Amino acid sequence: MIGVIADTHAALWYTQNSPLLSNVAADAMDAVVLHGDSIGVSVISLVEIVYLVEKNRLSPQAFATLKSALLSESTGLVVAPIDIAVVDSLGSIARNDVPDMPDRIIAATARALGVPLVTRDYRITTSGVEVIW
Repeated sequence: MIGVIADTHAALWYTQNSPLLSNVAADAMDAVVLHGDSIGVSVISLVEIVYLVEKNRLSPQAFATLKSALLSESTGLVVAPIDIAVVDSLGSIARNDVPDMPDRIIAATARALGVPLVTRDYRITTSGVEVIW
């Protein structure tokens, strides 16, 4: 069961043990895994990362590290699909509040699953989705 959704940056920083991930966020993600649940990473985050690698805004190694973590059962990370429940939830994330489509999809994924979203994106906090940072 997915216990939390990590946005693109949070997922990358978590797999890299980056100090850019807040202690509160890292502790919450660790707690989900320790509880036996999973950290969901929206498939749109993977698409976004490939795009950023292609634009040389992110290193290929960053994607490789996240992909490896998603393929390993021991990390607790899983891919969260974009399914009809996410599509139905998308309309509840106001475009004026969260104008970036990948961010709206990630927020809608958390809402559809009824779990918190790990993000530092201040715009998402106005969407009504529970945010951990």
